[in-house]
Amino acid sequence: MSKKEKLKKRFLSKPKDFTFDELVSLLNVLGYEITNKGKTSGSRVAFVHSVSKHIITLHKPHPSNIIKRYQVNEILDELAKQQLL
Repeated sequence: MSKKEKLKKRFLSKPKDFTFDELVSLLNVLGYEITNKGKTSGSRVAFVHSVSKHIITLHKPHPSNIIKRYQVNEILDELAKQQLL
């Protein structure tokens, strides 16, 4: 099993300790690129799909790098709607 497949499997298990860096890697594999909303965006980031232009927005976690459980669920729902997982 490749690293990409392991990362997908880990995300689908809805772990409590999924990091923002892991999320960026997963979304990159699925065709998303991270963007900021400009200088005043603060911790708000958007992931834009390169083909469909679908956007996933969320707040970058701080001070910890761990994604909140509700964010994992919301992202999972969005990816399922786009038929990417």
